[in-house]
Amino acid sequence: MRWVRSGTAGFREALSRASLRGATEGAKVSSVVSEIIARIREGGDAALAGYTRKFDRFDPAGKGFVVPRKEIDAGWGRVPQALRKSLELAAERITDFHRLQIEKGYGVSMPGATIGQRVHPVARAGIYVPGGKAAYPSTLLMNAIPARVAGVPEVVAACSAPGGKVPDVVLAAARIAGVSAVYRIGGAQAIAALAYGTRSVPAVDVIAGPGNAYVTEAKRQVFGIVGIDMLAGPSELVVLADGHANASYVAADLLSQAEHDEDAYVALVTDSESLPRKVEQEISRQSRRLSRKAILAASLPRGDGFIVRTLREGVDVVNRLAPEHLVVSTRDPWKAFEGIRNAGTAFLGPYSPVAVGDYIAGINHTLPTGGAARFASPLGVADFLKKTNVVSYEVSALRSDGPHVVRLARKEGLDAHAEAVRLRLEEKGKRR
Repeated sequence: MRWVRSGTAGFREALSRASLRGATEGAKVSSVVSEIIARIREGGDAALAGYTRKFDRFDPAGKGFVVPRKEIDAGWGRVPQALRKSLELAAERITDFHRLQIEKGYGVSMPGATIGQRVHPVARAGIYVPGGKAAYPSTLLMNAIPARVAGVPEVVAACSAPGGKVPDVVLAAARIAGVSAVYRIGGAQAIAALAYGTRSVPAVDVIAGPGNAYVTEAKRQVFGIVGIDMLAGPSELVVLADGHANASYVAADLLSQAEHDEDAYVALVTDSESLPRKVEQEISRQSRRLSRKAILAASLPRGDGFIVRTLREGVDVVNRLAPEHLVVSTRDPWKAFEGIRNAGTAFLGPYSPVAVGDYIAGINHTLPTGGAARFASPLGVADFLKKTNVVSYEVSALRSDGPHVVRLARKEGLDAHAEAVRLRLEEKGKRR
């Protein structure tokens, strides 16, 4: 990690650089993704099959894009019973948490008028499940279950499937989550197929789920044709700690996020002079027994260590970084948390590792990254809902409000707006 001390030019530069880590690198892949989307839009299944053969080394002419129900059931049967129980517990917790987010419409009565809002789920949602370096059943659960809780009638999953094989544990998660269909397609081509639809892959209304730079850029480019959850980047974690923090726990949390991929970002913000050395020693010791040494060797040197003068200054640094995950490991974590405004999920206290949020706590692990926690929120039920405003005026209310509408419309030069009100009032006046 790169350590910098508060009050120095290096500190300001490091904080500025880290705060802009979410600046898109989409330009590097934009033209490639644009071509993929255009070809899928024009060529449908044939283009999708071509990209599947190229990138996933799988010819869908044999098995097809859709994973049949019997294959999903067979995958479920091959998953060890203990692992199935863990998936079911995670699903239960995710369901219970997200049921608290269900929104209902409302109406407000005024003299002669009713205004309100009605809430509907979208008709069809598409969940993207990445693969390649690992299988991610938790991602399927975290994205599909909120859609189901929202009341979406049809939830489908596009799963990266090198060689045409969707991992059994992902198929088991799909069965638990009640996914309607599983497609063995990945990459930008999967996003394009879900957005525009092909003969084999009907179009959806919302696409949710993380992916690599090509998947993220594809979601950016199809937004407006479909809704998307967010533009999620590499995994990230910031730890806010003081001298009371357990260096072993801090190091373990940093490693748990740094192991995601080479582009993962981790940082430690502390007012302790001794903690940085202890954490570095623990990282060195613990990483020796971890399997993803090559990934850690790439991601850890990109991490930042910010040594601040006070914990209050540390809180300001955290808000500037606006991390996806935040661990607060201080003497009084709830007190420190009072000043935190920008974080996707905060884990408070020494016994709240990020991993519990990734899998079993029930909160959603699809979170804003790259500083987007300044304005964005975790994935939830609302991402699969749409709202319709409702207005119902009686003539008495129009008579009262109409002159204001006419006055404002004419001020803006919109005479037809004014006339749409005036003629109703004039006609009603004549009938009297």
